[in-house]
Amino acid sequence: MPQRCVLIRTEGLTKVYGDGVQIHALDHVSFEVQEGEMIAVMGPSGSGKSTLLNMLGALDRPSFGTVCIDDQDLSKVSRLDRFRSRTVGFVFQMHNLIPTLTAAENVEVPMRGRGLAAKKRRARVQELLELVGLADRAGHLPGQLSGGQMQRVAIARSLANEPRLVLADEPTGNLDSNSGAEVIHLLQTLNRERNTTILVVTHDRHVARATQRILTMSDGRIVDEHPVRDRLTEDLRELALSRFGQNLIAGDVESLSRFPVVRNGRLTQTAEQLAQMLSELL
Repeated sequence: MPQRCVLIRTEGLTKVYGDGVQIHALDHVSFEVQEGEMIAVMGPSGSGKSTLLNMLGALDRPSFGTVCIDDQDLSKVSRLDRFRSRTVGFVFQMHNLIPTLTAAENVEVPMRGRGLAAKKRRARVQELLELVGLADRAGHLPGQLSGGQMQRVAIARSLANEPRLVLADEPTGNLDSNSGAEVIHLLQTLNRERNTTILVVTHDRHVARATQRILTMSDGRIVDEHPVRDRLTEDLRELALSRFGQNLIAGDVESLSRFPVVRNGRLTQTAEQLAQMLSELL
């Protein structure tokens, strides 16, 4: 199997706001993403997730450090708008469709001004709407579509110029569970069948589990990074990170005394084995 190339590389990426009391939205963030990966970025509000996404999508510039996308140092790219239109597709929590344009017209918007003939644009739009299962809604306005359908149109639009990278910021945040599952399944399909590199910012652990790797941020830094395994392993990892799990790993029998993991002032043998298993996941 051929080795995948590095599509995203950041080194010491830092974003500072404020002239007096400075806030480090990003604090020396360094990581890589291989071409064809699907990755989730998690963390509490204010941890730096969206700021990181803005840096990767060339929507904002870092205070220090570098961002390289497809071997291009973004600090040396003179026309960032051109770079964005050709290399990166965006999917936002709010689909950001133009309400007065049909689904087909919304998908076509990124292709305008690129010298592509109208006939080729229409063929590309039809292909993308078929890909997201909305060919029969091409003439509908956003207000005539469900939330999940609007998000699928937004995904089709993000693919209009065949980007190598799709950045999705809370793509299921405003959707019900069924619509959210459909959107994530669609992103998985694009990743698997078209080798599109996808980075998803999410608060939803179920969404994160649908990816191949999870980066966790806190206070502007990446504090954890691990590959997604099977569901049971991910469940155990959540337990390991919980207060109960941390107390179990620490052998804090006082805090656990009311649970059936303590007997005669000591962890039971099964509890000790579980504690060892949990500690190995961290």
